[in-house]
Amino acid sequence: MIEPDLRDRLLAEPELLLEDRDVMNALIAANERTMGSNVVDLRGIAMERLEARLDRLEDTHRSVIAAAYENLAGTNQVHRAILQMLDPLSFEDFLKSLAGDVAATLRVDCIRLVLESVQPEDSPALLRKLGDVLYVAEPGFVADYLAGGRNVPLRPVVLRQVAPDNDSLYGDRAGWIRSEALMRLDFGTGRLPGMLVLGAEDPHQFKPTHGTDLLAFFAGVFERTMRRWLS
Repeated sequence: MIEPDLRDRLLAEPELLLEDRDVMNALIAANERTMGSNVVDLRGIAMERLEARLDRLEDTHRSVIAAAYENLAGTNQVHRAILQMLDPLSFEDFLKSLAGDVAATLRVDCIRLVLESVQPEDSPALLRKLGDVLYVAEPGFVADYLAGGRNVPLRPVVLRQVAPDNDSLYGDRAGWIRSEALMRLDFGTGRLPGMLVLGAEDPHQFKPTHGTDLLAFFAGVFERTMRRWLS
């Protein structure tokens, strides 16, 4: 027999049983044993199906919430990087901030700014002064690199995994970069295009299945900042 105090509490608050899934499952199982094996409990089957559907809905709910938090965190991350990018007052400091604060905020291991030039070998002293961030290439390099050697339409943002022996773009870090985000830059009429490259040692940080909206926004701000320096 149930103890009087426990019985009185259950009668006063029956929702305690309804809200406890384990207790309800135990009660349903006990009821099925009482009915015997020759009786099919359609209500029990329906409840099992509803319980399975509820579990799926809860999993979906958790996934949606996790994705929302991740998207919010990514948005805040890009906003902080943009503010850091807008702080420098000289082009040299601008490039240094890309390699330092901006790269750290975006959690990437390498940033390269690719500028096409008809004479890429000019001004080697200036390039050394500006550090490893700036990479000057021949005309057509950006389109070829974005396409990856394939005849495909060029997209403004490309996310992909890269082989360990990727080209000299990454310099000493070429053997470590496993994924990259490529953003094509339009500097205006009469100017050759450029490209902003984010490289990561994690092969899963940039994948073709990831969204590109935030990076497209970041590239848009970067384009406008670069036009100011180029002018």
